[in-house]
Amino acid sequence: MITNIILTTLQILVIAGLAPLVKGFINKMEAYWQCRRGPSMFQPYYNLIKLLQKDVVVSETASWIFSATPYVVFVSILVIALLIPVLSAQVPLDFTGDIILIVYLFALGRFFLALSSLDTGSAFGGMGGSREMTISSMAEPAMMLSIFTVSLTAGSTNLSSITGTLLNYKSLNPSLLLAFAALAIVIVAETGRIPVDNPFTHLELTMIHEGMILEFSGRYLALIEWASSMKLLLLLTILVNTFLPWGIATDLTFPGMIISFAWYLVKIGFFAFAIVILELSFSKLRLFRIPNLLGTSFVLSVLAIISFYVVS
Repeated sequence: MITNIILTTLQILVIAGLAPLVKGFINKMEAYWQCRRGPSMFQPYYNLIKLLQKDVVVSETASWIFSATPYVVFVSILVIALLIPVLSAQVPLDFTGDIILIVYLFALGRFFLALSSLDTGSAFGGMGGSREMTISSMAEPAMMLSIFTVSLTAGSTNLSSITGTLLNYKSLNPSLLLAFAALAIVIVAETGRIPVDNPFTHLELTMIHEGMILEFSGRYLALIEWASSMKLLLLLTILVNTFLPWGIATDLTFPGMIISFAWYLVKIGFFAFAIVILELSFSKLRLFRIPNLLGTSFVLSVLAIISFYVVS
């Protein structure tokens, strides 16, 4: 019982505390490679503190959905943080089928965000919500198939069991490589990064995620921005600790957790830098080009499952 409480506390602290830093690292690196000074790596923390101190402005047409959305989004992300291996192969909420619950919890937050974008009667919000649901309808099948490929390899839909099984793998087999590539593309779409979306723009003709949160302010906006940063870190964590679980602790000892945390920082830092390189190398795709990218992800995930049965 005490071990589970310690692990729960550690995972929440790591995900909630490290997520803004990952976002700040990406922003700082992009500014550096563009020969700009850029904001501090800790700027996301300052922004969250500032927003938490501000009052909330709510539209007259908004209902309880608008007020509940920031809390639903934030809590759903925190629950996901307890379902995935972060520093240890063990997870606080350990049960069969948790990868299915993770996909649905991501969908729950997206669903409430889309509803809240319509709830205020904003034309831009409705446009952003419509685009977000269109993209998610193409990204979710690829995500589920890529994760199911890993579960087929491990013989379980429990992420703790999957991580423990893949720890014994010395290299990625073809099905896992294809599933890895498919999930990497989905992460770009799910987190609204270039080339699918531009998180730095507020142009009404191009924004997707930003369009849905235009009406939020104060602590509501802080919770959504914090949840967005945690979503990026959680998806990267699923990618690195499911497909590349090297260095993750198998037991809850102090030296093992320190080593695991060091490996975790290295792996997350590497893929965060990969996002920087990707965003500096490509421009935002036109909206009608996005299905081609996500279609590629879906094809890769289907090939991953076919490859699993062929190789087996």
